[in-house]
Amino acid sequence: MTAMLVLLLVLPVLTHADMTTTMTSVNDWGGRMQAHFRFQITEELNGWECFITFSSPIAKLTQWMGDEIEHSTDNTVHILVNRRHTGVKKIGDTLDITVQLEYSGTKPTGTAVLKNLGVDTFTVPPLPNSDGTKYNYDEVLEKSILFYAAQRSGKLPADNPIPWRNDSAVLDKGQNGEDLTGGWYDAGDNVKFGFPMSATVTILAWGLLEFKDAYFASEELGEMYDCIRWPLEWMLKCHTGKNELYVQVGDGGKDHAFWGRPEDMKMDRPAFKITATNPGSDVAAEYAAAMAVGSMVFKEKDPAFSSKLLTHAKQLYDFAKTYKGVYSTSVPEAAAYYRSVMYEDELSWGGAWLYMATNDSQYLDDAEKNYQTGAAWGQSWDDKNTGNMILLYNMTKKDIYKQDLELTFKNWMPGGTGGDALPYTPKGLAFRLQWGSLRYASNMAFMALLAAEVGMHPTEYRKWAKSQIGYALGDTGRSFVVGFGVNPPSRPHHRGSSCPMIPGPCSDLNKQADALNPHHYLVPFGGPGQNDQYTDDRNNYINNEVACDYNAGFQSAVAGMYTNKLMSL
Repeated sequence: MTAMLVLLLVLPVLTHADMTTTMTSVNDWGGRMQAHFRFQITEELNGWECFITFSSPIAKLTQWMGDEIEHSTDNTVHILVNRRHTGVKKIGDTLDITVQLEYSGTKPTGTAVLKNLGVDTFTVPPLPNSDGTKYNYDEVLEKSILFYAAQRSGKLPADNPIPWRNDSAVLDKGQNGEDLTGGWYDAGDNVKFGFPMSATVTILAWGLLEFKDAYFASEELGEMYDCIRWPLEWMLKCHTGKNELYVQVGDGGKDHAFWGRPEDMKMDRPAFKITATNPGSDVAAEYAAAMAVGSMVFKEKDPAFSSKLLTHAKQLYDFAKTYKGVYSTSVPEAAAYYRSVMYEDELSWGGAWLYMATNDSQYLDDAEKNYQTGAAWGQSWDDKNTGNMILLYNMTKKDIYKQDLELTFKNWMPGGTGGDALPYTPKGLAFRLQWGSLRYASNMAFMALLAAEVGMHPTEYRKWAKSQIGYALGDTGRSFVVGFGVNPPSRPHHRGSSCPMIPGPCSDLNKQADALNPHHYLVPFGGPGQNDQYTDDRNNYINNEVACDYNAGFQSAVAGMYTNKLMSL
């Protein structure tokens, strides 16, 4: 009875992706034999697990294609998982698992089931789109939030919604042993970069603050609170002293040399901080902005957490003002990845958000004093000028902010003239840069919707925002959003999502494989080139990587479009 129970536990549930074969004997010496389990590969194989069942117990099993990870107590069932160099196979290949057996009694027979670990059985089914809109905003918001859940670092909660993610980087600590676990991995890599992470939180929280009804209507409000709370709690851990803030965990060079799951990392993960002697006004003010808007988001839901966020936001803003400097000069380890140009826009940004949270006029004075006049380049993790225009115009109604915002969008919208006007791709994407082209268009779509909310050209700005988000979702005839719509990208440059299902090992061979990423979730990736060209290539990190900040403006813009939809019903 015990053996039967074990068999029931270890035998796989067959799926469409599983292959079966029977054992063929080559040599039998009576008590010892050599045999083969041969599989003809009919779909791209990106890691495998093989369940071998023999008709009688096997005293000893030897083979070279995989590692045995489990067997039944009666030695009739043996489970193998591929080795790093044997897991990737193309259609038409043969996988030959040659075994050497020792047995007693009657010569055994055997069958084997091969599971493709490159096929993720976890799917989020499309939600019904019953409101007549071209794209299902409920589904977009749901899956976008799942992307951030997939980026979580540290010990995951019991209700972790991503079954292929486990605890990781649970020993992350500061230079004096401070607990720095948690937060989000930045992109397709596994570094925690505090500057773009905090900028992402600010944009997501602003979208929740402004378009809360969209999250409520899509039944994603609770998930959204959990989404932004995760990085906010990490940012609080990073503020380890009045004038001390950790802004990065992980070495970019060592991290990028490793292609694998965050759960499997073995490299050192040093932490880097700013201090009074090595300041970073930009990143400290961005943390302050994220915490300030976070305090408003959680004011009714969790007053204690809200109060804690606001206290730290004030302290960090004082730190940013008192000890001025560009953080990537103080932390050169960040410079190759997220080099900051200046800090004045963040001082204006942080001041504006603290004024919103406190109504203390000193913060508004700071925001106006540090404001950068003229047309903005475009909202990003390093450029807050467009957002400053919207916040300051909404607070003061001064013409300067309105004029600068109108000039900014004149450059961004079709028909702009002069050297600052953006080119457009033939199919209609406002093209700021090749690296993350969809990110900038999505960020500015969110800014356009916010400007419309304060009464600035609402029809024109909303129409333009819809065109840019529509480009990402599929207006060109294909989706540029992983996991959504028609012919979406299937090979994003992302380590964890390219790895086979656990227990399959992951390596650079999985990066090079032509197989689809096993795990898909919704997020716009870098974006197409200036002529709308795009190749779905995992090695192309310029156009095909995904990142937390790439998704922030996109998700918040979708929430704004959802709100506009609700208003029209």
